[in-house]
Amino acid sequence: MSVHLAGLEVQGRSIGGLETCLEVPAWDFAFDLGRAAESAWSRSTILFTHAHVDHLGAVAQHCALRVRRRAAPPTYVVPRENAADFGELMDVWRRLDGSRLAHRLVVLEPGEEHRLGRGLVARAFRAPHRAPCQGYVIWRETEKLIEDFVHLPGAEIAARRGRGEVLTRTERVPELAFTGDTRADVFESAPELYQVRRLIVEATFLDDQVSVERSRSMGHVHLDELIERAERFENEAILL
Repeated sequence: MSVHLAGLEVQGRSIGGLETCLEVPAWDFAFDLGRAAESAWSRSTILFTHAHVDHLGAVAQHCALRVRRRAAPPTYVVPRENAADFGELMDVWRRLDGSRLAHRLVVLEPGEEHRLGRGLVARAFRAPHRAPCQGYVIWRETEKLIEDFVHLPGAEIAARRGRGEVLTRTERVPELAFTGDTRADVFESAPELYQVRRLIVEATFLDDQVSVERSRSMGHVHLDELIERAERFENEAILL
């Protein structure tokens, strides 16, 4: 699957209970790694939402492929609740595989951030699910000239910067969010999801074959719950 969300390509697959891996090629990262697609090995950073096998099961294969293809060690961002077990998992695979499986582990909890490069910052938020889970909002940071200095000629701006004056402010724009597996309550606890430019949100159940109540008990979103909130979504693009 490859789709364009407001000009940004997202590729991958998400099949409930089987595999989720959504890649953002232009920004060199992916959300989750339930199965290592051929293209996924090249993503240097993986943002994991939780530790269910269909979201994390291919991590050792991903790491081994990058080693085999002489790529830089990957960065794996995991929820704090999973950090110790993730380390043990990779240790077991090292013993089984007989290799170092070199990688960088970044541990985040809701409210904490990881810089992705390219002026992008990933900020974690809590996603209520059957297991500890967190989604991510990707913010773009840009430096804007403070209004008081906009009228100054370039030479004076350069001179002031040379004297150490602070002439800019950091502006953040929410570019992309991924909820991971979650109940619809996530929209109340993370209301920025209504405003982010591009939103990727699960819709595991679509009709009355599974009720809203049953969907919630399994920690998932039912399409009816999104319809109930339809007027609140201000996003430019939404991927279900």
